[in-house]
Amino acid sequence: MTASTYLEPWVWLLATLPLLLFLQRWISRHTQIIFLLITRHAEMAILLNQLVFLPGVLLHELSHWVMARIIGVRTMGFSVWPNRQPDGSLRLGYVHTEKVDFLREALVGAAPLLAGCTAVVAIGLGLLQLDQVALSFVQGDWARASGMMEHVLQSADLLLWVYVLFALSNTMMPSASDRRAWPLVGLLFLALGVGLYYAGMGAVLQSAVGEKMAAGVRVIAIAFTVTIGVDLAVVPAIFGTEWLLWQLLPERQLAKLR
Repeated sequence: MTASTYLEPWVWLLATLPLLLFLQRWISRHTQIIFLLITRHAEMAILLNQLVFLPGVLLHELSHWVMARIIGVRTMGFSVWPNRQPDGSLRLGYVHTEKVDFLREALVGAAPLLAGCTAVVAIGLGLLQLDQVALSFVQGDWARASGMMEHVLQSADLLLWVYVLFALSNTMMPSASDRRAWPLVGLLFLALGVGLYYAGMGAVLQSAVGEKMAAGVRVIAIAFTVTIGVDLAVVPAIFGTEWLLWQLLPERQLAKLR
């Protein structure tokens, strides 16, 4: 494999990540606003928002729990009930674990991203075959791409899988506490890689780790791309619903909410 083959997944990942984070924050904020406009009750809005993303929240917290059990970390609490944090952010769920070394903490923290990406790729590529549609468009085979897209749109369970993708992909990103041990682990692996390289084991390191890491990063980048596609398809519906609710709101209540 050439150097560009190793770099391409990382460039792809870094190119999609900022847009993905922006879309996820925008969607989280505006779905909450929609439910607040509908219910006029903050706690009820939080509960309804939780129900929308419940499949993703369940996968997120279960992946923490499963990873913790696999690597021998004791769990002491599990919840998917939403609650507000001191900084005003909304915490959709949690798994409490015992304090462990930074390596195992990093693995438990990364579990939702790994599980979420696997699920998104399995649904988006395995069930809906969105990669084949995109490839046909890129290759300029419009007839084949249109035929495949029509087949996808005519699928009886399309809306179900789009919803599942939406819920899973918008809750798979690790929280700040999940990422707490990542910088230290990253520095450790970087130092180890540099040490092995200067010890004359660069070729061994590349063949043993480089290819597998590039393949893993490519899967995550594909999952991010599928998520962006789904989010962009859903954003107009969210924007339109929120705009309509603002128009229907009485002036007195409009002034209070603003």
